[in-house]
Amino acid sequence: VVESCAAAAEVDDDGVKMAMLVDETNAYSFLYPVQLPGKKTSFRWVESRKSERYSSAAPLSPDARQRIVSERLDMINNAVISVSIGPPSSRFLPSKDKKTWAAKDVADCVLSDKSSLKVTTSQRMAESSVLDAHTTDVDGEPYWYYEYIVRKSPTKSAPEPNLFRHNVACTAERDGIVSSLHSFSRHFSPLYLQDGFVHSPFFSLGFLYSLNASTLSKQWESMGPLLQKAVASFHLLPPTEKYVPPYQDPWRFW
Repeated sequence: VVESCAAAAEVDDDGVKMAMLVDETNAYSFLYPVQLPGKKTSFRWVESRKSERYSSAAPLSPDARQRIVSERLDMINNAVISVSIGPPSSRFLPSKDKKTWAAKDVADCVLSDKSSLKVTTSQRMAESSVLDAHTTDVDGEPYWYYEYIVRKSPTKSAPEPNLFRHNVACTAERDGIVSSLHSFSRHFSPLYLQDGFVHSPFFSLGFLYSLNASTLSKQWESMGPLLQKAVASFHLLPPTEKYVPPYQDPWRFW
């Protein structure tokens, strides 16, 4: 299944039927499972948030730095796959050379912005525990992969305090200093708040694009390997004429 967001079905080496989502607006793609081998039951994915530009996307926290640009969920398997975009924080990633960034620092940076509550960065991070983090070179660019658990359940059916949500994620960076300056003549440069200061994307470290996949901890043994396949397939695509950089037209909300 290819979505443009288009989606085209294919079967991987393990016999899992996967669909590919291609988002031309934000220039990325990834695979997600649609059917297990030898089973007639298919996943019941619902597109809870259709792919959209950064300026109109739903924020993940009150400061609106990191925003969800795409999300789909399977309520039967309690699975969620989402893509978010946001600027990096110099608190976690002070270097301007992204190839020096440690995967754990990138994970902490992304997770520090993931909270719907008006709490401090340290409180947001306390909600999550990173279990593993590593960096992989993909076409000459660093991709950061990490696995973590969240100490709260988003479902009413799982109120137990010891029932966590298990996540895997991949983050890549784009639209840094070079690409922003190159686009000066074509795009308006908005200002945004970061670490208590006002910044411009023309002098920023770019934006972090993150794919996150999760399910309840009790379902991780069966669902985890499938979600890991989705995360491993995440890839930033060469921009086309349909691509909209995160810093373009911040006043647009459609």
